[in-house]
Amino acid sequence: MPNSSNYNTPGHDPGIAGSGDHDVTTARNGEGSPLLSGYRSPSGASDYMRPDSSQGSLRERPNRSTSSGRRRRQQQQQQPAHAHVPRFSRRWWQRRIRYYVPIIGWLPKCSAGSLANDVKAGFMVACLLIPQALSYSSLTHLPPAYGLYTALVPALVYGMLGTSRHLSMGPEALVSVLTGTLVKGQLKHLYAAYSPNTPPDEAVDDFSAAVASAVALASGLCTFALGMFRFGFLDSMISESSLRGFISGAAIVVLIGQTRIVLGLPSSNSVHSSPWNDLCHMLSHLGQIHAATAAVSLGALAFLRLLRFVKRQFRSALWLQGIPDTLVVIILATLVSWAAKLGREYGVAVFGSVDGDLPRFSVPRVPAYVDSKDIVSSAITITMIGVVESVIVAREYASRNHYAVSSNRELVALGVSNIIGSAFGSYPAFGSLSRSKLNDRAKATSQLSGIVAAILVLVSLLGLLPYLYHLPLGVLAAIIVDAVVSLLSATPHAISFLFKVQAWSDLFLLLFICACSVVASVETGILLAVVISLIMVIKRSNMPRIKLLGRSTENGYEFRPIDGIAPSSGASRRQSFSSDDSEFDQLQGEPEDGSEEYDAQVQHVEGVLIVRVDESLYFANAGQLHARLNRLELYGDMRVHPSEDPRMKPTRAVVFDLIGMPDIDGSALEILLNIVREYSRRQVRVAFVRVCDSVRGRFEKSGMADAGGEYDFNDITAALNHLERELTISVTP
Repeated sequence: MPNSSNYNTPGHDPGIAGSGDHDVTTARNGEGSPLLSGYRSPSGASDYMRPDSSQGSLRERPNRSTSSGRRRRQQQQQQPAHAHVPRFSRRWWQRRIRYYVPIIGWLPKCSAGSLANDVKAGFMVACLLIPQALSYSSLTHLPPAYGLYTALVPALVYGMLGTSRHLSMGPEALVSVLTGTLVKGQLKHLYAAYSPNTPPDEAVDDFSAAVASAVALASGLCTFALGMFRFGFLDSMISESSLRGFISGAAIVVLIGQTRIVLGLPSSNSVHSSPWNDLCHMLSHLGQIHAATAAVSLGALAFLRLLRFVKRQFRSALWLQGIPDTLVVIILATLVSWAAKLGREYGVAVFGSVDGDLPRFSVPRVPAYVDSKDIVSSAITITMIGVVESVIVAREYASRNHYAVSSNRELVALGVSNIIGSAFGSYPAFGSLSRSKLNDRAKATSQLSGIVAAILVLVSLLGLLPYLYHLPLGVLAAIIVDAVVSLLSATPHAISFLFKVQAWSDLFLLLFICACSVVASVETGILLAVVISLIMVIKRSNMPRIKLLGRSTENGYEFRPIDGIAPSSGASRRQSFSSDDSEFDQLQGEPEDGSEEYDAQVQHVEGVLIVRVDESLYFANAGQLHARLNRLELYGDMRVHPSEDPRMKPTRAVVFDLIGMPDIDGSALEILLNIVREYSRRQVRVAFVRVCDSVRGRFEKSGMADAGGEYDFNDITAALNHLERELTISVTP
């Protein structure tokens, strides 16, 4: 079990507003708990165990009132300290600040050993973060320095506010693609304003940076609001198939754009074109491949993949595992380009001169010619993707390393990081899976590793960029291609798994969203993923959880759910509940897979529909209750297709077992009353069993008995015996 001093989150305090967060946790810090934090009794508590003159001899019988009062005082002294902290006192504020600003809690606890691990991990992450920041900036149509700005300020802020020790904050591939799509779409307004002339490069860069900063601010505000209103559960609202389809589609879109750069093909003249049009343009110009650019870029990609292969083959060589392969490729490519004069002699596009000044503070504003609605809609899309990916990564590594993260506080930290970062020229930044994986592999112990990586980004921003003048742009594109291929590596497995388990709807959803992302746009793909996932959630929550019960053949007083039992010409399986006691219905099992097996321990009660309600009924799920009851009356199983012929005898009575229904709202109660009235018109008796007090009170006030529903039964057997007397039929087991 890890040392409790390493935990970043303070213990659960009932008075803390954030203590009810949607926690993703495998361990909690035990501050205030004697078992977890080494709590010691306050001074004087140990004296209770030491006899003295005031307590008297152990053989003496102490005064009952005095000893009981002393025990009460000593028990109060031994209570956790947080129980006696007055609101808004100094200690109260200290705990709140330590809770909401985690760096105040974990920084004083850093030891020399953990500090060394964090510095090493920060250096390793920076070796990947800096090349990625330079590469991903091309996806956003921004100068490379803005990628470093995104890797600097948000990472520093997150290091102070984040609860995950391993999440690496900064530019991320999918978010960069979405930002670049927005920037590219808004550039048409700038070009239209300068028409028929072409805007200067400086104006294009300033406009693009303003759009990116504005969407970073909007995304930060959205994320911050989600965290403050405790919407941390939203990361699980997108289905796995929808998310995988979008990630695959976005990865293909990135692959199309970067392959053009790798091959040195000319760009499309269209400012706003779909990924499909870009693919068609690239395929139609394959005869114009720039040989030198393609050779250098593909060579860098092959060398990068070779390094990864060697690392996998020699996992025991720790020195080899510590080599920053991406940084090595950039250094070697730059040296080769400088020595061979690729830019001057062979026309290879190179990095060139880039301003490496520190970012300047500036309040983000929506630039002229840009519609604020486009900024907000893109910010919502970016927020959905960034939040899902970041929280998933934070969960995974918190679980692996046995510490707690809070989804809500993670959202607040991500939001504040983007809000502050937008004022310093950064575009939206979120957590990265690849860098977080490297951070975990480097044995990071706290958020200090992320702060160290950001400091190294600052150093590179001030002194590294001039040395990258000869770096071929195709090499940066090759690095992105390598990252994108890793995103696509999980797609074949997901498709084969869905095909294997015959989850056709999920498989179609994955392929459909992927195709829409490629043919239309990335925004269309994520919009469909979110909308379809929400519709699926609403659909499932709209269906009431009810089960058809049957009598156990082993115990006539026991009733269990019936799964897949339907009438046929097989052996006698159903108990009679008709006026003719000798009449039996014939049943055999029809499982969903078509086999001939059936449950021989449960049988229908002929003429009676016994339905157990397993959740509270409210306006959303009660609307489908009538339709589901009708299907059960006709087929006895919800899995039977409606095209089949009805296979159940006419229903003469309905028994509702409400053991799992603790509450019912007004809308659902009205629907239930209408169902009971309809049964009464059909001369079908209705009985409710095991009704809780709150529901019983609402039944009484609504006039359920007058509508025809009886609800004074403690079990199903009592209700069936009552119905037997009323209907003069036999239900004896």
